[in-house]
Amino acid sequence: FADDVIEASDGNLYFSVASTKFELHNWYLDVLEGKPHGQLLKYDPSSTETSILLDGLCFANGVALSRDQDYLVVCETWNRRLTSEGLEFVHTSKASKHLVATFPKLIEKVNGVYRKATVVNVAVDGKIIRRFDDPNGKVISFVTAAMEFEDHLYLGSLNSNFVGKLPLKDSYNL
Repeated sequence: FADDVIEASDGNLYFSVASTKFELHNWYLDVLEGKPHGQLLKYDPSSTETSILLDGLCFANGVALSRDQDYLVVCETWNRRLTSEGLEFVHTSKASKHLVATFPKLIEKVNGVYRKATVVNVAVDGKIIRRFDDPNGKVISFVTAAMEFEDHLYLGSLNSNFVGKLPLKDSYNL
């Protein structure tokens, strides 16, 4: 299932496919199987063609475009890492996959239900700029989407029926 999308200034759309095998409501089966079914795709509206930029990603969750639009970053949830794809190589078909950052843990407890939410803002060099936590999951747990807009961070989840809104002006920066 398609997960996240971003539009470049040239009109091309780049989007992540979390899993080519499991649908939205069976997303958890992807982690249980433990095989990489994710992709990073490019859609060119002028030619109406879609091409695969990266294949074999472990639950490709989010995608972001660099400020200069010379590379993309995609989140591989099950591998706990951010991977980049240089756009200058897209047209020459040369692989340019680079590891941006890894995170030490994905699941902290497996002996019962553990509800926690963490959102991390990562710099170009992989260093953490900001981190937001809801350690007990009282406000929102299992965050699967985050979008910054007008001094707020909007949070979504596959398990919630609402969108969380966090003011950023008074937030703690690391």
